[in-house]
Amino acid sequence: MYILVFNGGSSSLSYKIFDLQGPGKAALVFKGKAYRVGVQGTERSYIENAWNGKVEKEIVDIPDHRTAAALAARYIVGHKIPVDAVGHRFVHGGEYFKRSAILDRDSLAKVKECLPLAPLHNPISFNVINEAMRVFGDIPHYLVIDSAFHSTIPPRAYHFPLPQGIVDRFKFRRFGFHGISYAYICGRMPELLDLPAEKLNMIVCHLGTGGASVMAVENGASVDTSMGSSPNSGLIMSTRSGDIDPAVLLYLAQKRGSTPSAIEAMLNNTSGLRGISGFSSDLTDIIGRIDDPQYGERAKLALEMYIYRLKSYIGSYVMALKGRVDALVFTDDIGVGNPLIREKVCASLGWAGIVIDKEKNNRAASNAAAFVQSSSSKVAIVSVPTEEELMICLEGGRILGEKK
Repeated sequence: MYILVFNGGSSSLSYKIFDLQGPGKAALVFKGKAYRVGVQGTERSYIENAWNGKVEKEIVDIPDHRTAAALAARYIVGHKIPVDAVGHRFVHGGEYFKRSAILDRDSLAKVKECLPLAPLHNPISFNVINEAMRVFGDIPHYLVIDSAFHSTIPPRAYHFPLPQGIVDRFKFRRFGFHGISYAYICGRMPELLDLPAEKLNMIVCHLGTGGASVMAVENGASVDTSMGSSPNSGLIMSTRSGDIDPAVLLYLAQKRGSTPSAIEAMLNNTSGLRGISGFSSDLTDIIGRIDDPQYGERAKLALEMYIYRLKSYIGSYVMALKGRVDALVFTDDIGVGNPLIREKVCASLGWAGIVIDKEKNNRAASNAAAFVQSSSSKVAIVSVPTEEELMICLEGGRILGEKK
């Protein structure tokens, strides 16, 4: 069975086709990715496709994720690459989706109900689903839910300090996201460290070009994560604010007349790195402008704030894990592709046993796992590419097999 997987980030769309050969076994047949989707910056958006030993890059305007999905589908259909089923990453299933689901008329209606829960991601997935079903409408489609992985977080970490009646009525809690990526890392690290999963403590930083989060793992299970009831809390991200004093939002509503929709748009679309820097939501752009006479000060501030927020979470998770940390892991595009970020994050963490080797760090390839800690480090520092699409493919094999 050939399974096409779509995985939409806030500013990218990855898509791969796997030959599913049995439970837990799949071979990559084709891959592609649309970059800088909807990004306003100094570089243009583009799409890359790797097929039959060739990599083709096209610089093209990609204003939204539906356009990206249409470009991907055009390539796949045009090259007659077989597709038997389509899997979709869906970030926030709320109370409707606690596990993966086949897409049909009823589940599509529930998907629409979930769109406001993650306003930057769920609509992206919905638009990709609609485009994919338009092109590949005669084969099964299914959802894999990103928030399901964090069901092991204890009440002390997921419960919100609000009146119980409010919590019960609206089902507020820390859901956590990037769960598909974290599931892959938690499956990969025991092998890399030669430690049993049930004894593994680690801090995992999922640093994407759009979204970013960090997770604490105790004895192989998620016990805390930076994202909360929505993917907007926690770390500073490309266009999302992350943690912010709620009184600021109340002031905007009460004193400035800002509407809830305007505040939501600000928090999701014009804050974070874009808001701080004033010129780009792309961390690579920002690093490249540090010495720019016009934008250098704001670029420097954006980078320093990004690093500071992440280090604050890492430090708190060291405490949450009672000081026993086997590994600090970096994953996703920024996590594995930007050695400067890893170096700056690990600086001054020697008190926690975290000491990076700059030469190893700079040599680490972005397409393979690499240990970058110093010989004096008590904690393994590991750069590990994530495989969300593979996880979505394997989950599709499971649920499509159950359907039979």
